[in-house]
Amino acid sequence: MREIVFDTETTGLSFPGGDRIVEIGCVELHNRVMTGRTFHAYVNPQRPVPIEAFNVHGLSDRFLSDKPLFHDIVEDLLEFLGDCPLVAHNAGFDFSFLNGELARCGRPHCGPDRMVDTLTIARSRHPGAKHSLDALCSRYGIDLSARQLHGALLDAQLLAQVYVELTGGRQITLGLAVDAPIMRETPAEAPTRVHVRPARNFAPSAAELARHAAFVMGLEEPLWASAASG
Repeated sequence: MREIVFDTETTGLSFPGGDRIVEIGCVELHNRVMTGRTFHAYVNPQRPVPIEAFNVHGLSDRFLSDKPLFHDIVEDLLEFLGDCPLVAHNAGFDFSFLNGELARCGRPHCGPDRMVDTLTIARSRHPGAKHSLDALCSRYGIDLSARQLHGALLDAQLLAQVYVELTGGRQITLGLAVDAPIMRETPAEAPTRVHVRPARNFAPSAAELARHAAFVMGLEEPLWASAASG
């Protein structure tokens, strides 16, 4: 099953109040495994970024001034989103901005039937606990060292890992997959890699190999001996 985990950064908290998207990041999952395919764009909001918002995501008026408008990226975005479920943390917020921008471009909105809210899932699974993205990453041992500021693509990649844990962990499909590298283009265009925990080593020790060899030598009339003699 294909799903898209996405996050937005904005100029504020209210699209009807005049706030706009300044960054959007999307991560593709297939059967709850990151495929490595992403969509990421900075967006010129055509309005000043308040200092409160800048302190959250670090995207300044100057940095955003030469970025594309939302209607310049909307076709590529919609192609990437397709018609699959859309996963976000406090999804009502991100959906309100996404649908607001789509409406301004004359495009159909993404309906609530596509919405998967990880905040709702987290509250159900961990009542009484903290449910911020940072808190959930800490709960599930997901490395946050690259998250100095909020960033749409980085946050979507972190949320994808949280979502997998909230919905059963990596073994949900009983499949094996290699972790995709997690990258984010910062405003300085300097990529940062999030640490992925290495695979554990289950190789037998020398003592274990010796005990196994002794056990095999003590077997009476083993089947492989009969097969070899026949």
